[in-house]
Amino acid sequence: MAMTLRQRANRRLSRFARPRQPESLPIRLDRRRVYVLPTGFGLFYALLVGTMLVGALNYNNNPALLLALLLASAGLASLIVAHLQLSGLRLDALSAEPVAAGQPLRVQIALSARDHRARRGLRLACEDVTGVVPPMTDAVVAELNLPTHRRGWLDPGRLRIWTTQPLGLAHAWAWFWPRQSLLVYPAPEAHGPPLPETGGGGTRARQQASGEDVHHLRAYRTGDPLRAIAWKPSARRDQLLVREFEQPVGVEVELAWSALAALPGEQRIRRLAHWVDLAEREGRRYRLRLPGETVLGPSQGPAHRHACLRALALLPDA
Repeated sequence: MAMTLRQRANRRLSRFARPRQPESLPIRLDRRRVYVLPTGFGLFYALLVGTMLVGALNYNNNPALLLALLLASAGLASLIVAHLQLSGLRLDALSAEPVAAGQPLRVQIALSARDHRARRGLRLACEDVTGVVPPMTDAVVAELNLPTHRRGWLDPGRLRIWTTQPLGLAHAWAWFWPRQSLLVYPAPEAHGPPLPETGGGGTRARQQASGEDVHHLRAYRTGDPLRAIAWKPSARRDQLLVREFEQPVGVEVELAWSALAALPGEQRIRRLAHWVDLAEREGRRYRLRLPGETVLGPSQGPAHRHACLRALALLPDA
């Protein structure tokens, strides 16, 4: 309950912190954007030093007074050092490889500084997710694993960076608010059906140096793998011959939005996402037909998969 009240208070106070709207990258922290307050230990430290000062002045004890002043100077210096840990930092990039909704999104945050000061003990937070920034002098990449709940664009919102270095007496923090959205793929249907069969239902074959069934022998060409060379026939004919194989290739698969008219909109998206992943695993070429006469493919590979899942992720909510 106390933690919930603290989170609510932090969210209300963050409204008054700069900036008040998203910013374009890169974002640099100047001295006016860094906030410093004493920690609980810092308040106890200040009370202790204050008590020492009062006692030293009351008893006219010069060594105790000198010690209290030295401790007070160390406390003030820690406030300045905590401020300098954040001042001058710059957020250069924010990126993440898309994942299916429901899986944690691994966000990479690139930070840099031109003053070459050593910075240690920095931490990053986005909502309730916290990560550690590696020690840095020039540039570093930190990571946050953000939870994902729905497909489409994910706005990470404000990023909070803070530290309690060097002595734990002060809490210094600042805010980044990048104008950056991250893509989340739709969650594929669990235990979905196999790929739809295309008319004809047969397979065709293509010739290549690696496959299953030997097709014929041909002359060696630069770049052919050595394991494909037929050494005995080459010796008989006094020239290098290469085995040409046939490898079966599946018929192109048609993944059509209109073919799933019996399913609700979100269920259609999940079914199509499942089929896209299944076609990639089986090495099949596939074409994706979406509403609005959007046709992707036929093709296969990481780029085509990304294009299809991106189009599915950005479909309007059903």
